[in-house]
Amino acid sequence: MITASSVSKRDFITTKIKSDLVVVGGGLSGFCAAIAASRLGMKVTLVQDRPVLGGNASSEVRLWILGATSHMGNNNRWAREGGIMDELLVENMYRNPEGNPLIFDTVLLEKVKEEENITLLLNTAAFEVSKSTEDCISSVRAFCSQNQQMYQLIAPYFVDASGDGILGFLSGAAFRMGAESAEEFGEKFAPSKEYGELLGHSLYFYSKDMGKPVRYVAPSFALKDITKIPRFKSFNAKDFGCRLWWVEYGGRLDTITETETIKWELWKVIYGVWDYIKNSGQFPEAENLTLEWVGTIPGKRESRRFEGDYMLIQQDIVEQRKHDDAVAFGGWSIDLHPADGVFSEKPGCNQWHSKGIYQIPYRCLYSRNISNLFLAGRIISASHVAFGSTRVMATSGLIGQVVGTAAFLAKSADVGPRELLEKNKLQSLQQMLIKDGAYIPGISRISEDLSIFAHISASSHLKFSSFGSTDLIKPLSVSVAQMVPLSEGAIPVCKINCHAATAVQLEVQLRLSEDKNNHTPECILETKSILLQEGLNEVELEFESKMPYAGYAYITFMKNDHVSLHYTRQRITGILTVFNNINPAVSNFGKQEPKEDIGVDAFEFWCPARRPGGQNLCIQMELNEDVFSVTNLSNGIDRPTSHPNAWVADFTDKRPEVVLDWKTEVEVNEIELCFDADFDHPMESVLMGHPENEMPFCVPAFSVYDDKGNLICEVHDNHNTIRKLKLSNPVKTRKLSFQFSHPSVDVPAAVFAIRCYNN
Repeated sequence: MITASSVSKRDFITTKIKSDLVVVGGGLSGFCAAIAASRLGMKVTLVQDRPVLGGNASSEVRLWILGATSHMGNNNRWAREGGIMDELLVENMYRNPEGNPLIFDTVLLEKVKEEENITLLLNTAAFEVSKSTEDCISSVRAFCSQNQQMYQLIAPYFVDASGDGILGFLSGAAFRMGAESAEEFGEKFAPSKEYGELLGHSLYFYSKDMGKPVRYVAPSFALKDITKIPRFKSFNAKDFGCRLWWVEYGGRLDTITETETIKWELWKVIYGVWDYIKNSGQFPEAENLTLEWVGTIPGKRESRRFEGDYMLIQQDIVEQRKHDDAVAFGGWSIDLHPADGVFSEKPGCNQWHSKGIYQIPYRCLYSRNISNLFLAGRIISASHVAFGSTRVMATSGLIGQVVGTAAFLAKSADVGPRELLEKNKLQSLQQMLIKDGAYIPGISRISEDLSIFAHISASSHLKFSSFGSTDLIKPLSVSVAQMVPLSEGAIPVCKINCHAATAVQLEVQLRLSEDKNNHTPECILETKSILLQEGLNEVELEFESKMPYAGYAYITFMKNDHVSLHYTRQRITGILTVFNNINPAVSNFGKQEPKEDIGVDAFEFWCPARRPGGQNLCIQMELNEDVFSVTNLSNGIDRPTSHPNAWVADFTDKRPEVVLDWKTEVEVNEIELCFDADFDHPMESVLMGHPENEMPFCVPAFSVYDDKGNLICEVHDNHNTIRKLKLSNPVKTRKLSFQFSHPSVDVPAAVFAIRCYNN
């Protein structure tokens, strides 16, 4: 029994924790920062003021994770974020294709708990900063409401991933809040005060069919006059969760200090909307529905943005400007919302896409005036307009991995964040990120493993000439293009079968991207008009144009309601069909056409279709015989870009094999393989639901043998992009043989890289 006599005052227990890095904020950016630093050997304290990790992606808010892939609604091919973000999304897809947010919580918590170097403090809010000098943080005080304990968190380096920038604010870091004028950075899309200078918060709700009529009585605070919401006529009983992203409010208020006011207004709206759906008589389909869940904390979009040594602006995104210190990339649209949110007469968002992904420089990821403070998540150094793109969670998570890795390098060199800009240190940062799976556009991996000294051969590689014949025929109801990787110079003849309901002219275009690293086919090299007869037509396309570079060409069949094309069920890494379809969720209506000069480009959208759709056109075309050769395994790029960058086995190879041969014996204790987990798939974490939990291109099983034929290791359950194998006993050998299983009869085995280490 515990007894305590009366005293005038008591203090909470204070626990002092010393670590190498303190990360404040347990959203995806803080999560990735902590994981990255921990795996490099740093002792990390991760402070999260909520009961679970994930921030806006958690079960508390339930927003889907998105980034450069943009719901597959833009022209950013194979652009899903790599590294820890990819690992997280692939694992969640494997366990949770239904998009259960509670399961996603456990995926995050498990990964943190598996890291012995991370001390996780949940329900713990940072509230005070101590500094050793004017520009250097020495410790942070935090309080846990659940155990009534105070914490003093001491470290040489700090990451602010808190969303609102609590650490940066308390430490005196320079920040901005609200929109810059168009004149400050020459940003033509800078919003007017009438539109609003801040994005608001959102709350979501879920409904459930109870199988019998359900009565609903609204609380007294619910919004009574639903006509105050201009889009009330578009309500429907089937929308729930983050499809209701537009239920937004607060952009005219202080989105930090007035968050509780904003939350109450959103509750009024949600319960008023549900009252309207249930009791207006306009929605008979809602009779059996009950309100299963309503968010209790708002999903925040915008508050403070902190100043680094560089501020990302609109032109960096639209023009895809290059930066020597590029460490990450973005690709979400410039996505601004009217400050009045759900009460605005304007559209709920205003999204403008660039023609491809853009680089994010390291100079945006640390404070310009606090010497040991890294920035991660939506608070990085970006203008309000650029923030409209960088703020999304997959981009934030990628940035988190960058700063976690940078913190390790800074500690190793005993320098501050800014000093990593020295050329050798910056290159080390870039290469460490790429080694850990994080893609940086324009930068290839510099291999330092044993495979660079080996002769690499394979039992086969795909020499593509045609897809297998099929009975799969689809109408040409929207324009479709087959993306094919071609060499510079002459273009091979293309053949395809077409069905015509009547005699008709079919228009075919040969397209490519102005920039070979983009996948926006805005350049029409050649147009052909083919006269089709009623019935089956074998069409042969011989183009006079030449490819100006090695990259993707688009064999483009323009919409024709009288024509149907043959498709195939075969899928191949780095070959893809795209459609000039629409995706209103990301303001894609087939073509981006600004009505005034707002500093963005006009172009068409050509996007893949989600599986089980999105099959390739059943074309015949002799591609360069080396396009899928084994040399791709050592080119330093582990995803398709302007080239497939993969070794792909022949369909007929019953036992695909890659062999690494060394002239002398080597010792290997770690093996790394990079597979195709479909970087085009956004893998939305909640709500969407997905038809599969393993990507159809990913090699499911493989085995490794030494030069004497001894089995070193085998894997039968692979679904990962990167598979690292730590050998319990180092192997001395002159040869390693890798044998792979085809993912399916319709998908040949594909590998981006094989690397061997003696660490």
